[in-house]
Amino acid sequence: MTSTAGEWGGKELSAPENTHWGVLLLAHGAPERLEEIPEFLLNVRAGRKLPDASVREIAARYARIGGGSPLLRLTTLQAKALEALLNAQPNGGSPPRNRSFIPVAIGMRNWQPFIPDAIHELAAAGVDNIVAICLAPQNSSTSVGLYATRLREAMARFAPQASVTLIESWHDHPGLIAAFCEKVSRALMEAGREAQTSVPVIFTAHSVPKRTIDAGDPYEAQARHTAQLVADAARLSEWKLAYQSQGMSQEEWLGPTVESEIDRLGDAGHRHVLIAPIGFVSDHVEVLYDIDVGFSEYAAGRGIKLWRTESLNDSPLFIEALASLVWEAQRGRWTSSAAYQRLLSDS
Repeated sequence: MTSTAGEWGGKELSAPENTHWGVLLLAHGAPERLEEIPEFLLNVRAGRKLPDASVREIAARYARIGGGSPLLRLTTLQAKALEALLNAQPNGGSPPRNRSFIPVAIGMRNWQPFIPDAIHELAAAGVDNIVAICLAPQNSSTSVGLYATRLREAMARFAPQASVTLIESWHDHPGLIAAFCEKVSRALMEAGREAQTSVPVIFTAHSVPKRTIDAGDPYEAQARHTAQLVADAARLSEWKLAYQSQGMSQEEWLGPTVESEIDRLGDAGHRHVLIAPIGFVSDHVEVLYDIDVGFSEYAAGRGIKLWRTESLNDSPLFIEALASLVWEAQRGRWTSSAAYQRLLSDS
């Protein structure tokens, strides 16, 4: 297992016992109402306007999933569950007097609550050492790199004396793999009962511009590694990795596309397929529309029923994985997830 973390600020990673730790969950952000979409898109594109037709198309997609994204609500659930776990005592009761409460804040890159809001919140709570986790497990300059820039700016403005450790890559963390494996195994059982045969799996991750990969970005290799680890843990016999949610630009995007993999399976005679989005950790438009609507309709046009694994959302295994990341960052080392080891021994 590999991992990378960046650290800057005024204190060492192995901080003294009286350090007041806090946690920051970083996410993309998403509009909760249709009227917020134009402003949200301006944030995503750093003020560059999309053509009106593109804005209408994106608004139509959000309308198909209820008029807004559940991302903030689900990230809030993740933060609350993580905070409860980090501050729990093995035998109940209150934390020891010499142990500070560890708050968990949420910072969004493109929508409210923004990253500076979260840093201000943690600083006001007296936090002087932050563990920041980007809720995109695979590292790319198009995602984690942008979070790091916003985080540095916010730290300099609102918490210049504090330190932050950004978990830049956790695509192969055993706890994450365990959480994905649980969802894949459960969905395969359900799909297999109906199909009465083995069901192939398409793992998906968000596509990025091909030029990013050509420049040395680790994203493609890390996405493939995540897929391989989940496939091994779930003992899959037939699986592929494809990329979804390509942008509305004319440049080349990382492939293969999910549609091309559905075509390949259809040509091979398959009538059932399971989509497992291992590049995402919660429901949002890329899952609820791109997969549940777009890919489902495309597959149906080929005579194929498409299944999807549940998103991790506030899965207990996933929350345990996040807690492991925090504990490991505090100690300056990685530890194996007991849940992952149990899952492997039972499989």
